[in-house]
Amino acid sequence: MNNANDLRTPLKRARGLGSAKDGTGHFTWQRITAIAVALLGIYLLGLLIGIGGADYDRARMIVADPLNATLLVAFVIAAFWHARLGLQVVIEDYVHTPLLAGAAHLASLFVCALAAIGGVLAIVRIALGA
Repeated sequence: MNNANDLRTPLKRARGLGSAKDGTGHFTWQRITAIAVALLGIYLLGLLIGIGGADYDRARMIVADPLNATLLVAFVIAAFWHARLGLQVVIEDYVHTPLLAGAAHLASLFVCALAAIGGVLAIVRIALGA
């Protein structure tokens, strides 16, 4: 019964407390979104430097290009997904009241989702020429 690889305390073994089996997936997605935000952020910085001296119509035409619009949408989605994952960890670590933690999780989910939807819709609107 006593496994050498089981690092739980005897009390945790008796109560059956252990991993919720979700930490690895969260860790993986946080790293994937971090890499995506870093790479797309470099692209976005280059795009902004390129647009720097352009007038409004030229800048709009550059953003409306299908490749640029796709990469901007990917950046917005990855950035807000990464922000949501980071906020989740902060809330879990520092908010100890269950009701307040639940409200904070819902608030961060809705704010990140609404901001991402707003960003994507703005890019799509520019890309479609509306």
